[in-house]
Amino acid sequence: MATHNYNLLYLVLIISLITITSPASAQLSVSFYDTTCPSVFNTVRFVVRSAINRETRMGASLIRLFFHDCFVNGCDGGILLDDTGSFVGEKTAGPNANSVRGFDVIDRIKAQVDKACGSPVVSCADILAIAARDSVVALGGPSYSVPVGRRDATTASKSTANTDLPSPFQDLRSIAQKFTNKGLTFGDMVALSGAHTVGFAQCRTFRTRLYNESNIEPNLATSLKTNCAATAGSTDSNLAPLDSQSPNRFGNNYYQGLINNKGLLHSDQVLFNGGQADSIVKTYSDDADTFNTDFASAMVKLGNLSPLTGTAGQVRVDCKKVN
Repeated sequence: MATHNYNLLYLVLIISLITITSPASAQLSVSFYDTTCPSVFNTVRFVVRSAINRETRMGASLIRLFFHDCFVNGCDGGILLDDTGSFVGEKTAGPNANSVRGFDVIDRIKAQVDKACGSPVVSCADILAIAARDSVVALGGPSYSVPVGRRDATTASKSTANTDLPSPFQDLRSIAQKFTNKGLTFGDMVALSGAHTVGFAQCRTFRTRLYNESNIEPNLATSLKTNCAATAGSTDSNLAPLDSQSPNRFGNNYYQGLINNKGLLHSDQVLFNGGQADSIVKTYSDDADTFNTDFASAMVKLGNLSPLTGTAGQVRVDCKKVN
């Protein structure tokens, strides 16, 4: 019996070691491409800055693209895939259709990175993560290290995008639950919402708030109504800044705006409406350094959501389609 127990223990130990060291369980690392593509970070940064120099709004778009990728089945580049005969991709999901953008920039980055590396060794998922960080920095936000080593998904899910992504029409509890479902905290949610310090939203996403809610600053409401009609129609896609104070500069003005009822989306203003998030919003509105630190930390956590590593997935040659 003792010999049997010893053999069983030995077998369990061997299986455990195999599991721990298997490629599929590999961890993300900042140094992942040190030997295979040491210039990846510089190459991504150059293309991102060029894109933002051409159109400042692109920085916010790339940050959003990364968030919408990670929130659907993890940070796997799934959002970049076009529809195929075997699956309907995420680009046409409700939160993404005619809204998420920056795919052309990702394609340009991929081409430049593959050229610099000599072959397609850097995944589209990693390019998204690096590009989001570089966009934050280019717009004046905090820098942070981006662990890499993600691989690309071979499928995508429109239905999961529709159910998992937060909606601009949802209340605080529903939004918080979606973050909790991903293993992110309530604090992470409030910090990541600060990405709305840059970028724009379409009239169709804030019309209901604009014409039906009372907790919106009167002068802001009057201004918005000149470009966003009360009924659906020609103004649906008209843009307004998410942060009316500095839509092209990353900072804590977003939270200061919430305290003054200047949240553009319903999902923005619920962060400061007599609820659990009020105290965090007040802290961030007063202390930009604390916001920057928490935002950077939350972005790293976001980037760690269910990555494919080791031999899982693939490194796509073309980010729009499976190899």
